[in-house]
Amino acid sequence: MNFWQLRNQFYELACFNINQIYAWQPDFDKNNLTRWTKQNLIVKLRNSWYSFPDYLKIPNIQYFISNKIYSPSYISLHSALAFYGIIPEAILPTTAVSSFKKTCFENIFGSFSYQQILPKFMFGYEQKTFINKHCLIFATPEKAILDLLYLYPLYNNEQEITELRFDEVFMNEDLNIERLNEFTDKFQSKILKKRINILLKIYDLCSI
Repeated sequence: MNFWQLRNQFYELACFNINQIYAWQPDFDKNNLTRWTKQNLIVKLRNSWYSFPDYLKIPNIQYFISNKIYSPSYISLHSALAFYGIIPEAILPTTAVSSFKKTCFENIFGSFSYQQILPKFMFGYEQKTFINKHCLIFATPEKAILDLLYLYPLYNNEQEITELRFDEVFMNEDLNIERLNEFTDKFQSKILKKRINILLKIYDLCSI
């Protein structure tokens, strides 16, 4: 098998892993991947995961890569909040939440950070249409806020939460208080509820 056969088979997937190759070609020589990586025909994302350099020019491809190379996971925390325009955009690792252990990866597409959360808290995300009929898996704005305040203990007072600089228009016009309340109750955490009420107080919203 040559490189072009592999490209034709997997290009539309955007990223692929060694198990998919073996399922297609059981006698595949994995040394080919090393050679094609050195030739810049493919790029390595992490152990066993690869993509094609063409995808570097695709907007938001880092979110798709994040979803794929560590699954189950979904985009949340600072990356989701910046994506929605809730916090000022900054150059940060692509942040995600997973039921697997906390970890991080770096590759040509960027840095990827995953925070661990209990499996029962893996909810409140949705799919967004992406290229080639793929989807991005993102926390809703309300769940991204909750994940942030739950997973980062430093956001435990008015000063720290204020410094997040949440967008006032979003907080006053677009925040779904009913959904926020529903999701908060699922955590059954007094500490989280306290932090949420501090946030709502800052923006003159009703506590939950």
